[in-house]
Amino acid sequence: MTELELENENVAIAKAYKELLRVSYRTLTDDDKKLIRKAFDVAVDAHKDQRRKSGEAYIFHPIAVAKIVAQGIGMDATSIAAALLHDVVEDNEDYSITDIEQLFGETVAKIVDGLTKISSLDTEMDVSLQAENFRRMLLTLNDDVRVIIIKIADRLHNMQTMESMRSDKQVKIASETLYIYAPLAHRIGLYNIKTELEDLGLKYTEPEVYKDILTKIKESKEEQDAYITEFNNVIKTSLDKEQLNYTIKGRPKSIFSIRRKMQNQGVSFDEVYDKFAVRIIYKCNPEEEKFLAWKIYSIVTDHFRPNPTRLRDWISSPKSTGYEALHITVVGPKGRWVEVQIRSERMNEIAEKGFAAHYKYKEGSVKEDTLDTWVAKLQEALENHETNAVDFVEQFKLNLYSKEIFVFTPKGELKSLPKGATPLDFAYSIHTEVGMKTRGAKVNGKLVPLSHELKSGDRVDILTSDAAKPNPNWLDYATTAKARSKIKSALKEDKKIIAEDGKEILRRKLKQLKIVLNEKSVNELVSHFKLKTSLDLFYRIGVGTIDNTMLKEYASSRSNAFMSYIKNKISRKQNLTQEELDRDEITSKYDLLVFGKEEEKLDYKLASCCNPIPGDPVFGFLTINDGLKVHKKNCPNAVSLQSNYAYRIMLAKWIDSSQQEFAAQITLSGIDNLGLVNEITKVISSNMHVNMKSISFQSDDGIFSGKINVIVKNITLLKKLMDNLKKINGIDKVSRV
Repeated sequence: MTELELENENVAIAKAYKELLRVSYRTLTDDDKKLIRKAFDVAVDAHKDQRRKSGEAYIFHPIAVAKIVAQGIGMDATSIAAALLHDVVEDNEDYSITDIEQLFGETVAKIVDGLTKISSLDTEMDVSLQAENFRRMLLTLNDDVRVIIIKIADRLHNMQTMESMRSDKQVKIASETLYIYAPLAHRIGLYNIKTELEDLGLKYTEPEVYKDILTKIKESKEEQDAYITEFNNVIKTSLDKEQLNYTIKGRPKSIFSIRRKMQNQGVSFDEVYDKFAVRIIYKCNPEEEKFLAWKIYSIVTDHFRPNPTRLRDWISSPKSTGYEALHITVVGPKGRWVEVQIRSERMNEIAEKGFAAHYKYKEGSVKEDTLDTWVAKLQEALENHETNAVDFVEQFKLNLYSKEIFVFTPKGELKSLPKGATPLDFAYSIHTEVGMKTRGAKVNGKLVPLSHELKSGDRVDILTSDAAKPNPNWLDYATTAKARSKIKSALKEDKKIIAEDGKEILRRKLKQLKIVLNEKSVNELVSHFKLKTSLDLFYRIGVGTIDNTMLKEYASSRSNAFMSYIKNKISRKQNLTQEELDRDEITSKYDLLVFGKEEEKLDYKLASCCNPIPGDPVFGFLTINDGLKVHKKNCPNAVSLQSNYAYRIMLAKWIDSSQQEFAAQITLSGIDNLGLVNEITKVISSNMHVNMKSISFQSDDGIFSGKINVIVKNITLLKKLMDNLKKINGIDKVSRV
């Protein structure tokens, strides 16, 4: 660079720094300004030899991130300083976290350390590592929520300046942004940033769609402005008459939300009826805030007919993000639906700045700290570290974006739950112990199944019993991360208890076969039955999946191991290769391969580069010409595929068929006698691992016939149940439909 260019750049850096101080949302004290100046000087020194891919000096990036933190999010001086320093330790060996702590104190150092740890993981990685990265990022919330907030600001600036990147990198970063960062911004209450992240995400994942909608929005802007003026003119006189201090703004819906509406409703851009919202923002004293909101609502609905199903009162019950407003949808001029948002200036600032504004207005009041409450809830979801990282992030993401419903406890307390929540989710939100002992639920006084979807305003009463405990079906009913993680932990414990019984059963059965239960025989059995661990082996013995006949086969194969080895060698050479034979043998006896969240069965091919076999951790990759290919997660090509073609990756896993549950119907007939039904239900309930779904009987002149629908894990358990039913006095015939 020439001296003149360098001088101009330094002037631009100084100007950017002054702009940062000028636009800060918080009032900065002299000490605040000194702290920020010191952080700026260190950042300039650390990044002096660095440039971004676009060619500009790297220091512009931390200044831009700090500006988003200061102006867009409204954070304090500590956060602004940490934002300026967020890449210093990672990018410059001359500065360590210890140096940052000595210069700026423990708090700033802790935030910078959290950001450095996240960045060190944020490299090209496969889907499971990516998920693990996100989980670790979320764990930093426990240290300081500002780590996540600065990370979101960092991601926003990266998204704003991605033009000079390779297109495949753009797609990968944009996909990650839509996957986790936009939902996180939404959950923290940063709605403006969430909207921008979504639009930029769409810009790089679906550029043609983005450009098309953007062009159409620009073309319709004039018409939109004219419509808002017309809407304004109708209610202006009435609002002025009440001497209200207000502004009315038209806000176009984001490109991303218009795109989502087009997809969900299967309509074109022109057919999306609410492409913009009208926002009425009023000034008032705190004590008048609620009263004036409803007064404005009354004026609007005097002039325009409201849609009664579209009233959203987030003033009486604010969202868990702290968001407050009245939303109504009315039939506006020319018979068009218009969403009207009514907010005070305070509510508007909270909607735009999130928790920073919430804290500003909260001083001196006793309002619940919603951010801390949310972080506490999140920590409950994070505490189960045994959860698979991919499953965890998927579940967490669902909870981030889910709309809220509000339900009542029997005492009239209000509980916030994600839309789609069930009585089980409610039970676990009350307390883990309540969830674990749930026997049933009443909603508005009526008994409902545990799969019942709750609605806002429901009064929920959980029925508990000390004998009740989680079963695998509960995972189909629970939607929240907390409920699902607690149920999974309980089921795992249940499996261990059954496995302990199974171990003793196995010891007795092997003794009859003159085999000692020791490490060698256990390893042989695990290998023989193509299992992964001894726990799987003992569990299958406990539930009866592995029976006497199968153990005798093992004993026989053990005594003839050498002969079978020779025979296998010869037959393999005659027919197939060793690799083909091994794979056929395992796949025919082992598991099913399923894809995606819905665990669909799809056509696939096993990749030749890593030759996965059932039980291997795998992922699916959609090729252009060769359909769905399955690779091992540690395949040599995994990192390259995951980082360059993240949008073509599908979650995949092997399902243990013996762990699946199946529905079966049993018919019975015989001579009717007193107490017969009681005896039948007693037999079913005494058979472990059998769930009865329904039972029906009819009697005709002393002869009875009946049907029982049960859920069982395998055919062995079903046969055992049928044998026990046949022993009941009076039963003549038991058969499976």
